[in-house]
Amino acid sequence: MSLLDTRVPAVIVRIDRNPFHHGTLGAVRSLGRAGVEVHVVADCAGSPVRRSRYVRRIHPPPRPGASADEIHSVLRRVAGEVGRPAVLIPMDDATAIAAGRLRVELAPSYLLPATPATLPGRVADKAELAGLCAATGIPHPRTLVPDSPARAADDAARLGLPLVAKWSRPWLLPPGSGLRSTQLVHSVAEARELYARTAEAGSPLLLQAYLPPGEDRDWFFHGYADRSGTVRAGGPGRKRLSWPRGAGLTAVGHWAPNAEVCALAERLTGELGYRGVFDLDFRRCGTTGRYHLLDFNPRPGAQFRLFADSAGLDVVRALHLDLTGRPLPDGDPVAGRSFVVENYAPFAALRTAPGGRELAWYARDDRVPGWAMWALWARHVSGRLRRRLGTTAPVPAPRPIPGAATPSPDSFADNEKASS
Repeated sequence: MSLLDTRVPAVIVRIDRNPFHHGTLGAVRSLGRAGVEVHVVADCAGSPVRRSRYVRRIHPPPRPGASADEIHSVLRRVAGEVGRPAVLIPMDDATAIAAGRLRVELAPSYLLPATPATLPGRVADKAELAGLCAATGIPHPRTLVPDSPARAADDAARLGLPLVAKWSRPWLLPPGSGLRSTQLVHSVAEARELYARTAEAGSPLLLQAYLPPGEDRDWFFHGYADRSGTVRAGGPGRKRLSWPRGAGLTAVGHWAPNAEVCALAERLTGELGYRGVFDLDFRRCGTTGRYHLLDFNPRPGAQFRLFADSAGLDVVRALHLDLTGRPLPDGDPVAGRSFVVENYAPFAALRTAPGGRELAWYARDDRVPGWAMWALWARHVSGRLRRRLGTTAPVPAPRPIPGAATPSPDSFADNEKASS
């Protein structure tokens, strides 16, 4: 018998059009394996997610950059098609922010955590997060927000080079602009040029002191703050390999004990009154040894399945259990458990792990998404290579996988970023 209330379906929503977002597949599998009916509201035309045996139905998503009213309209339509109250699970920042603001309007069609309406937007905003860290005493890299090209140059000189440039609200970046949510800046001129694109980016530019990566310095914490504010499920993880290297999503991660990271996560969510699933990124300063918070994602991180404990509980299952009034089982952490994204770390996927290993795409009980991923990934990589070389010569398509989706050429835009 399932621990979860299988009478209550789940609606997983993702507006960001990233066909290789493995976190969405992780959420589908986590709930589907427990017997929950899973609906996906996302653009899955060129994604392995659509091939999962655990997807009941795929619904058209809101367009990228949709207003709150448009998102509300789509979710109301989906609620009518599902036909009964469902747990809503946002898988990107834009959806999480909209769901927080629309929680009252979405009830009773959807079950959502009772977090303050504007809090998901505040923690996801990089400029707001710097202020929240200062107010709560959580270490955070020194951050400056220039208000002119000259000020950007001055701030870059003040912080020292290299430095990190971030757009305050990365979910507003226009597709195809070439603007990246985060990048390393090596010159004052580069900082000035980035500032000149502020209007195009749709949110302020932040310049941040650079904390160099290194062995045992990149950590993350995934958790679920229940209705009482207690952090349940999840845990601290160490990023062993990222893509791109040194910055970016977790390609290989390990569940590892870290009392200091746990304490910082619990303190921050407690002081903010946050409720729901969250994903925090930390980097340890090589000079002071302090852990600095880099990002607060108000939704499941893409590698959340790393933290499936001895009772089978992860943050997505914790959300469903809590919102349906069911108790959360007490499981033990599985130290040494690993999570590998095969297309970014294929050799790591072949290694054994003392605490067990979960792959992002392939699973014995749901094989087709893993097969489809390699066919789609080959086409994606060959398309990017052709664009870089400036060629138009056709590249033979990979041999089709039985039952796999035929991808749309437009589905592999440069927006391949997957949030960690």
